[in-house]
Amino acid sequence: MYRKSNTIIGFLNLFTLLMSIPIIGSGFYMAKNSSTCQNFLQTPLLVLGFLVLIVSLVGFIGACCHVTRALWLYLIIMLILIVVLMIVTVFGFVVTGQGGGAPVPGRVYKEYHLQDYSNWLRNRVKTDTNWDSIKGCILGSKTCGKVVGWTPFDYMRNDMAPLQSGCCKPPTSCVYGQTVIMGQDPDCYKWNNDPSVLCYACDSCKAGVLETIKRDWHKLSVLNVIVLVLLIALYSIGCCAFQNTRRVESTFPFGLNRMGKVRTGWDFW
Repeated sequence: MYRKSNTIIGFLNLFTLLMSIPIIGSGFYMAKNSSTCQNFLQTPLLVLGFLVLIVSLVGFIGACCHVTRALWLYLIIMLILIVVLMIVTVFGFVVTGQGGGAPVPGRVYKEYHLQDYSNWLRNRVKTDTNWDSIKGCILGSKTCGKVVGWTPFDYMRNDMAPLQSGCCKPPTSCVYGQTVIMGQDPDCYKWNNDPSVLCYACDSCKAGVLETIKRDWHKLSVLNVIVLVLLIALYSIGCCAFQNTRRVESTFPFGLNRMGKVRTGWDFW
């Protein structure tokens, strides 16, 4: 059992160490290619990747080299990481549980309303400073350039991403060039066909940003759940390896193995 638990935890930590590399890479990729320049998705991904890297390295050394202190440190860090990851995952599901868009009659795309999202998310786009930064990133990504040449028929048959639906056109209910008896959506008056204006000042554009963040965060939450299950399994095996390492050290206090020879770092016997 001693050999099995230490061998398993050694290989599993080697696997998670290698797995942390694409997680870190994904965080840097999202930071570079985000159309909204928001870092409250990229930052948790980078932190998760580096923590998994450090924990896996400590666990690998502790299991394969029979270093009790390393395994003890590994179990403490692992427990903290599991608790933090649980909190972050639950928080992510809570703040992104609302929204989702409303169907538009006769259209494939959906439209998004700012009031449908949680207060925490709305606060991310509430201040002018934050929104000016986000708007600059949307303009730089040329999100609206893909739909600028659409005909009315294209709007009826084609789907649109949340950013395109919220930022590149006025709400579908808007009426222009006619006498409107009832009041229209305030976003209708913020729309301008100038490519540098469009509907970037609209609440629908902010809602499109939040919907994009929500969808990305759900993907991150699924990844968190997978990593969480793996960490719990590693923690359980790590506890066994720690107990076995302490048992061997108490049995062979002078660093000798069962054959009476000096025990090396890779000697499981």
